[in-house]
Amino acid sequence: MLLFGQRDATFSRFRSESELTRVNAAAGGIVHVSARFCSAVSAALAAARATDGLVDPTLGAAIEAAGYDVDFDDLLPRPSPPEPAPRGDWRRIRVADGLLFRPAGTVLDLNGVVKAMAVDAAAALLDATGFVCAGGDIATRAPVTVALPGGGAVRLESGGIATSGTATRRWQRGGLVQHHLIDPQTCRPSRSRWTFVTAIGRDCLSADVAAKAGFLLGSAGPAWLDARGVAGRFVSPDAVVENGSWKRGIARRAAWG
Repeated sequence: MLLFGQRDATFSRFRSESELTRVNAAAGGIVHVSARFCSAVSAALAAARATDGLVDPTLGAAIEAAGYDVDFDDLLPRPSPPEPAPRGDWRRIRVADGLLFRPAGTVLDLNGVVKAMAVDAAAALLDATGFVCAGGDIATRAPVTVALPGGGAVRLESGGIATSGTATRRWQRGGLVQHHLIDPQTCRPSRSRWTFVTAIGRDCLSADVAAKAGFLLGSAGPAWLDARGVAGRFVSPDAVVENGSWKRGIARRAAWG
């Protein structure tokens, strides 16, 4: 789809000509950016504020240090261990009116937010019966049945559903398994107990942000999402945990028939 191709051309970390590459290569300070870039950074900063920094757009250097520095299809095991990762600071990012302030050395990674925004934008172009799915993240304008990690399915009436997990995007550095979900406290791949976390939101973006936060919080994830009224389903190697909001949503659906 043209829309997704446009987003990739703007936000890819692996295209030398992308706007994201240009911004990250700048020495720091103020740079001019497109309206599309402004919108994505604004959404990423809103996600960081809503999750107390769990979903952090300034972890680009950390994910590269873990070894994800080329397109995933080109990743190969390397004998060298992961490199130390510098810490970003999303609170220092400023964006408005086509201008972005980024501290020197800050490497932005907007991929998750951009993909979810693209799913929502594509769904808005559909008629009342359509839905859009990209890599398991879905936005729908009509009821759709969605298969779930670990088995089972859920019927989504409208809005978005997204899953964050580590089962597919994995690679090795120095004999150690790495993945793309970075813990902002350690700037290393998260050691969360979960394999997958699925969340439901008013749109794909809010669901994606909630799923990532729930994953990174580990055992505290179900209650954290519950406190915010977000339905979450958490899969570990030995258990499937549905938080209260998820169970209540399923119960309401059963009552309605």
